[in-house]
Amino acid sequence: MVRSTALPRGEAVRVVFDVLAYFDEKTEVYVRRRHRELQSGGLANAEIFERIAAELPRRAVAPPELSLRQLRRMVYG
Repeated sequence: MVRSTALPRGEAVRVVFDVLAYFDEKTEVYVRRRHRELQSGGLANAEIFERIAAELPRRAVAPPELSLRQLRRMVYG
């Protein structure tokens, strides 16, 4: 990555680790994180959970299909 970009070695290493961490993120952690992000953007819960449900199948390792109720339980218990 250092050879193919203008990034210094330390920054390239950090980017690689950030990408690996993103793809290693468990479904429950992803759902909670996205809920916080979308909520802070002013979206209502109904729209948030619909959006998350649409995003999950496009993840690198897609989880089994989850209902909106299951998604809400991941966030609120």
